[in-house]
Amino acid sequence: MKKSSLSPDEVNFDTSSGQKSKFAKKLANPKKNEILKQKGMQKDLRSSNLKIFGSEYFFNYELSWLQFNKRVLAEAKNEKNKLLERVKFLSIVCSNLDEFFQKRVGGLKRQLLAEVKELSVDGMTPSDQLKAVRHEVQDMIESYRGCFFEDLQPKLANKGIEIKSYKDLNEYQKSVSDRYFQKQVYPIVTPLAVDESHPFPFISNKSLSFAIELVNPRTKEKSFARLKIPANRNRFVQVHRKGNKVILIPIEDIIREKMPQFFPGMKVLSAHMFRVTRNASVDRNEEEAEDLLETIEDELRERKFAEIVRLEIDAKMPKHLKKYIVKNLNISWNDVYEMKGTIGLADVMEIAKLSGFNRLKERNWTPVLHPALKHNPEEEMPSIFEVIKRGDFMVHHPYHSFELSTQRFIEEAARDAKVLAIKQTLYRTSKDSPLMHSLMNAAEEGKQVAVLVEIKARFDEERNINWAQKLENYGVHVAYGIPGLKIHTKLTMVVREESDGLRTYCHIGTGNYHPDTAQLYEDLALFTCDEVLCSDVTDVFNLLTGYAPDQTFEKLLVAPNHMRKQMNELIEFEINEARESRPARIIAKMNSLEDPVIIQKLYEASGTGVNIDLIVRGVCRLIPGVEGMSENITVHSIIGRYLEHSRIYYFNHRGEHKYFIGSADWMHRNLDARVEAIAPIENEKLKKYMQFVLNIYFNDNKQRWILNADGSYDRAKKEKGKSKLSAHEFLMNHMKESDEPIPKAE
Repeated sequence: MKKSSLSPDEVNFDTSSGQKSKFAKKLANPKKNEILKQKGMQKDLRSSNLKIFGSEYFFNYELSWLQFNKRVLAEAKNEKNKLLERVKFLSIVCSNLDEFFQKRVGGLKRQLLAEVKELSVDGMTPSDQLKAVRHEVQDMIESYRGCFFEDLQPKLANKGIEIKSYKDLNEYQKSVSDRYFQKQVYPIVTPLAVDESHPFPFISNKSLSFAIELVNPRTKEKSFARLKIPANRNRFVQVHRKGNKVILIPIEDIIREKMPQFFPGMKVLSAHMFRVTRNASVDRNEEEAEDLLETIEDELRERKFAEIVRLEIDAKMPKHLKKYIVKNLNISWNDVYEMKGTIGLADVMEIAKLSGFNRLKERNWTPVLHPALKHNPEEEMPSIFEVIKRGDFMVHHPYHSFELSTQRFIEEAARDAKVLAIKQTLYRTSKDSPLMHSLMNAAEEGKQVAVLVEIKARFDEERNINWAQKLENYGVHVAYGIPGLKIHTKLTMVVREESDGLRTYCHIGTGNYHPDTAQLYEDLALFTCDEVLCSDVTDVFNLLTGYAPDQTFEKLLVAPNHMRKQMNELIEFEINEARESRPARIIAKMNSLEDPVIIQKLYEASGTGVNIDLIVRGVCRLIPGVEGMSENITVHSIIGRYLEHSRIYYFNHRGEHKYFIGSADWMHRNLDARVEAIAPIENEKLKKYMQFVLNIYFNDNKQRWILNADGSYDRAKKEKGKSKLSAHEFLMNHMKESDEPIPKAE
């Protein structure tokens, strides 16, 4: 058996106090703190006694998000990545931008419409932010399009993947295109004329359309028509495939070539592409809603017709047609982004997924069985409940199999005659989730099954509503959550009747119960039957399904009523340790760091000498490395093959080494507007695994970035004498080669 090359102790969790600064003294005496005198910023924040500092102490959320997308784009530009992986990253950049405009820009426009005067904590008005966003997005568009057309597309052609126009095809390839058009495209495309009797058509979100100018040869009268590209057909059509060579043609190029067939008797003067993005930030008053399900269904209909927040348009389109479209869409020119060439490059994911080009992709990864679940093939396989009774264990996706751990837990519970009840929170899952089918089967078998379905999960509302209705039809007790809060926590509990009485088993995770994303997202999950922890989980479900506003918990950190205070106390403990010149250390890993109160507390901790490392994949509003304020804080970001999604929190706590995992980031929405749960990791072996994983992240010199005080990021440099290390590659190799979760120190 090969040994892993990295010892769990290679990176010491240095708990010595960092350098203390004058900033700590300022915080100890707020009256002397000039920072708090920033105009317009002296106010309590969300019923906290703390006050926010001022605009110079926070990065802007939207601009920090765009910095994250730049790091994704850097992976598309990185020539060390396999070619089709680079194409995949470019597609992600574009789909990320789609979501950014729908949610973030849409939200800013709502604020602008509502004449919001309040500044963001970084001191910007909605108008200021929209201007800054447009400037950054323009640069990003130029960068990612240059990457695709000038770099990736020529390299793809050299490797046998050619994207051609219709005119560049040979006769045989043209005949293939013609047949495809006649059989697969022409019957489902509907050209729409625009005139006195035909109003300008509705343009659906993220749809690709042709703006067509026509002329009648007899009357010389000009007309306008819109033709929508069918969304249920591949964007890139294969017209030739032989061995390791394929020729693709964009579907719009075929349609453009055949355009006269849609308008017999008319002459096509021009046909140019455009694409709209609509606002997904829709206001909702849940407290006054008589039926939350009906309210969400109404919101989905409203979102379909929401205002347009972006128009992508062919730069070569005649100017008068651009004006015509802008006028009829009733948008500002500030929302128009002109582009040369193919629009909607998110669709190049089709190219990234082409079969038969494995040499241009990362090696396939098959998640392994967690060591705790392995058994002697000569003996009967123990139930997963017997395994959990032996001791807590933790799975780490996508390295450990979701199907053979989390999914197995639900499936066994559904079949097991001793299981009396199953309860689960559902935030997102797949279209045909086997977990949901298991829950429905369990209900049919007479088990008590309750599912808390979050029907407000952005972009998954319709799917979750469908699952909720299916579950109810099978006798599952379905609750839709609490008005004003989202249920974001990832919990499952199973109650089983055993020889010594009832026993509860729990799964507490950082990721959704989604079999598909479990292959792509990095997440952690704890399996436990600890009585106190399971009692807390039971109380969470009682809170969600009944009336328990004063519910308290012994071990779980639960939002919105408790977690903020508990996190504050954990940070405060380290501050007090540092003040007494004792070792003080904080490590936190999350998707985004946004909450101003938490950031302020981290500044205070840094000021007293606490050493702080933050691993933040996406948005980070904290400014690190500023002398006198945050010189003891380092912010890392891991961008690579898998989406870093787990939340891990570590506090030295006078040598007790407290670890937590769960569903919540340090964001206002997680701490104050969602139901979240974070669980302590108390098993010493699991603590050692957490240290092992964090050590790997801090050793990563291929995928890790470091945030600078000016908001830019630099790749982590490889130290002299160190080997190149990618956290994702290392963990895949380790899981495949070792029967132990943690390698022994050499």
